[in-house]
Amino acid sequence: MEGVELICFQIITAAGGAKSAYMEAVNKAKEGLYDEARAMIEEGDKMLKEGHGPHTDLIQQEAGSNESVISLILAHAEDQMMSAEVFKMMAEQVIDLYEKIDTLSK
Repeated sequence: MEGVELICFQIITAAGGAKSAYMEAVNKAKEGLYDEARAMIEEGDKMLKEGHGPHTDLIQQEAGSNESVISLILAHAEDQMMSAEVFKMMAEQVIDLYEKIDTLSK
């Protein structure tokens, strides 16, 4: 179980970093800095990808055995990963909206 907890914390850390980058992207777009906003989306994507590797490892470990490890920390890790993915989609939409508003107001 100790190895699973470590993997879960890797996932949580990666997802948290990604969400922070996506939020920073929205803030950059709000300031009209669209290139910087898109760069922050890319940075968040790299962080989120770092969480997908350990997550895939957990899935493969479970697939290779008859044991299934379900814990609150694993549920939390997966929730954080999913919320980061949803936040990314919303951040991209907000960036596009800010850019359209700027274009129309000029």
